[in-house]
Amino acid sequence: MPHRIVQRPVGATRQPDGSVLWRVWTPKASAVSLVIEDDNDRREFAMSPENDGHFVHRATVNAVETLRYGYRPGGDRAYPDPASRWQPDGVHAPSALFFPESYSWVDASWTGVAREDLVIYELHVGTFTPEGTFAAIIPRLPELKRLGVTAIELMPVAQFPGDRGWGYDGAYPYAAQQSYGGPQALQQLIDAAHAVGLGVILDVVYNHFGPEGNYSEQFGPYFTDRYRTPWGRAINFDGPYCDPVRRFFIDNACYWVRDFHLDGLRLDAVQTIYDFSPRHILADIQAAVQCVAREQQRTVVVIAETDQNDVRLVQPIGRGGYALDGVWADDFHHSIHALLTGERDGYYEDYGRPEQLAKASRDVFVYDGVYSSHRHRRHGTRVGRADRSHFVVCTQNHDQIGNRARGDRLASLVPPPAERLAFGLMLLSPCVPLLFMGEEYGERRPFPFFCSFGDPELVDAVRRGRLEEFAALRFRWSVEIPDPQSAETFASAKIVWSWPDGSSQAARRRLTADLLAARRQWPALQNRDRASARLLGNDQQRKTPVLLVARGGVDGLVVVANLSAEVGDVPISDRELLLSTEDARYGGSRGETDSWNRLLPHELLVFGHRGNDPKGPPWTRQNWPNS
Repeated sequence: MPHRIVQRPVGATRQPDGSVLWRVWTPKASAVSLVIEDDNDRREFAMSPENDGHFVHRATVNAVETLRYGYRPGGDRAYPDPASRWQPDGVHAPSALFFPESYSWVDASWTGVAREDLVIYELHVGTFTPEGTFAAIIPRLPELKRLGVTAIELMPVAQFPGDRGWGYDGAYPYAAQQSYGGPQALQQLIDAAHAVGLGVILDVVYNHFGPEGNYSEQFGPYFTDRYRTPWGRAINFDGPYCDPVRRFFIDNACYWVRDFHLDGLRLDAVQTIYDFSPRHILADIQAAVQCVAREQQRTVVVIAETDQNDVRLVQPIGRGGYALDGVWADDFHHSIHALLTGERDGYYEDYGRPEQLAKASRDVFVYDGVYSSHRHRRHGTRVGRADRSHFVVCTQNHDQIGNRARGDRLASLVPPPAERLAFGLMLLSPCVPLLFMGEEYGERRPFPFFCSFGDPELVDAVRRGRLEEFAALRFRWSVEIPDPQSAETFASAKIVWSWPDGSSQAARRRLTADLLAARRQWPALQNRDRASARLLGNDQQRKTPVLLVARGGVDGLVVVANLSAEVGDVPISDRELLLSTEDARYGGSRGETDSWNRLLPHELLVFGHRGNDPKGPPWTRQNWPNS
């Protein structure tokens, strides 16, 4: 049965008669006051208790947007609203009224992006443009659409301390970051994206609150001591008083979809959302979101981010799953990264063998119930023949770049041919590809971790933590760890967003556009079934490992990837060559006179069925996609 959406959410909401209903959950308080600040005038109103631990107050006087307010749940101090829709003065200041229904949308004809058509472009609002605002993204949207992106994914925008940060330390899940422009500017960005044909997915954090500026514990048992996350106390999804906490986050997901017209949510680190209830909170979130999607007649996707290789997340409820639309699949990234860079630190110790990349290309999860040396146990589940559009793969993302000591991108770690090879394999996969901002043109500027906490003790703790985390690297390689609190560290992450004619960036971006056009138009690449992948290696007297990936059956495409820095032989002779990542137009080294029987180092070739089969690809080497 679909989860019913309640009509009385927490927070300050405008009622049909124009009044405002303030509603807060604080089950252990005997009395709660609403504190309103208006033109230096401070007034308090006693709130009326409900029988479930909520307190309410209804008023029509001065109920205008920007009005500041807070709650005093006993004691002398008033706190911001845990469900604040707007924190214009920061995380420690009073909340402000914001009515999302006041915005006049112009996207009535927008119906969303089908899961199988997703090409996700992850971006950080603060570093995607020099201005670092929602509004500054809008002029760049048409270029992303022309490139072949179908949806942008915003890193978390819930209000966090200061004016710069990754967003995973959010204190107010309902409030859009003020330094980005605030909630109305976010609505305008989403409306503009829909106008050019792009969906918008929002990264939301439902596993913890940030360490500064969140006062929810002053109101009720939002946290539990039964579990811990790597970032602090876990959310109370299954203990005493958990029902209003669950409702808080379910309503939050619906709020973003209903009132901001978002096309999807990316749920951060769901393995740290602990819930042993008969029905998991993830299933409840998905059911509620899909109710809103049906009401608005739009496609909305809910995607889980996790490192657990758990296929249950996308399996139907009837099969013991949570029925989410998608889940991140890190094994592709780990396999290609470890293979090309030679890194074996941390979780990379489990990866680096060519056959693992073949398995990731074929079976999605490399660790699908087999033993992991890094974890010292078996890990993961088998995917089987599940539709590959349920799985999101990447060669770079904010975590895999930013959690490095200096925030190095792949383009600064491996030669250009190797980076093009990795990128090509990702975009030719039947899984949903995710690009990280700037990757499309080979951005080399780093994306280090940065923050702007106001608590000096917290700042010192974060600095020490980063130094301790990478102590071995500092000792071994004299690596300098950027100061996460420094404005210079933040500025270093702002992308260039430039590809002058004739530059390597222009060539790299041309490859991206052509691969995305092929993915969109070649019938074989529109098939989201399990790919066939096998490795040709030393057992067949080959000096170099060569990966063969077949898409679309007998009359489909064959991808040939040289996984080494050595020249190799092309193992295909009866098909027509369609694309090479080493073509000079993409910045490669292949000349017009080079033999097509030889594989250049880290070259990726795409072959199509020879002949005029109408089901085959519509291009030849002389008629490239998107040329």
